Amino acid sequence: MTLMPPTQNPAHTHVFLGSAHEENAKRTLWVVMLTVVMMVAEIATGALTGSMALLADGFHMATHAAALGIAAAAYAYARRHATNTRYSFGTGKVGDLGGFASALILALVSLGIGIESAMRLLEPAPVQFGTATLIAVVGLAVNIASALLLGHGHSHGHDHEHEHHAHGHDNNMRSAYVHVLADALTSVLAIGALLAGRYLGWVWLDPAMGIVGAIVIARWSWSLMGTTAAVLLDQTDEHVAAEIRELVEQPGDARITDLHVWRVGPEAHAAIVSVIGGATTDADTIRERLKPVHEVSHLTVEFRAA
Repeated sequence: MTLMPPTQNPAHTHVFLGSAHEENAKRTLWVVMLTVVMMVAEIATGALTGSMALLADGFHMATHAAALGIAAAAYAYARRHATNTRYSFGTGKVGDLGGFASALILALVSLGIGIESAMRLLEPAPVQFGTATLIAVVGLAVNIASALLLGHGHSHGHDHEHEHHAHGHDNNMRSAYVHVLADALTSVLAIGALLAGRYLGWVWLDPAMGIVGAIVIARWSWSLMGTTAAVLLDQTDEHVAAEIRELVEQPGDARITDLHVWRVGPEAHAAIVSVIGGATTDADTIRERLKPVHEVSHLTVEFRAA
């Protein structure tokens, strides 16, 4: 049996951070600061005006500030410990851990907004529509600015088929982007509800929109949780695994007996390939065949003669 680990390459490292890691970290910090400022304004105004939609948006933004802080901390931690030998496959998955934590916070936010909105729907309270609407509009402007800041780092963020096969998908950036989108959604719903309450007398629409927002946010949270959990649990990337099987077995002189393919960073996968082959093949042959699989940055080949 021949075992060829990637450490035989003197240039080999375990740094699997995304190519846009530093840029995404800076963008996230800017959004954290914008979010904190708007959070304080919305909570204060919501409490003074009695708007449930605006107050919910403010508390929603408060938890987003915490979640975005987690995303920023994840970028910093991953960079600081990128070469720490305690992490067998580097810190490329720290962002996924941060994304999963953010998804949990998002779920709690949706639950809180839903419960509070339902209570206000049953027991309506007076609302100062004019002031509340003005602050909600400012909040939406901040959300749009934040989305533009994060948008470049989250290109293709809603193409789920592309997400599964993407070579450079950053779940930490995705979590930050989803939080900003959730903020924008609640702001839009709050504005619509406040205008309807002011001009049509539909006071009930304010808490009703809170419930609608809670449902949509819960769905986003579930999607983000599923994506990040798959990475944290080392779910097999079937697309890459199928490509590896085809390249190794197509010539007909080798057969894969065990295969593990998982993601170790936003732009990197690791693979362990166990192969039984004939006399004309060896570990070097298998490694050469797998060079076209650019997604794999960390390859270990175990070879046994048939």
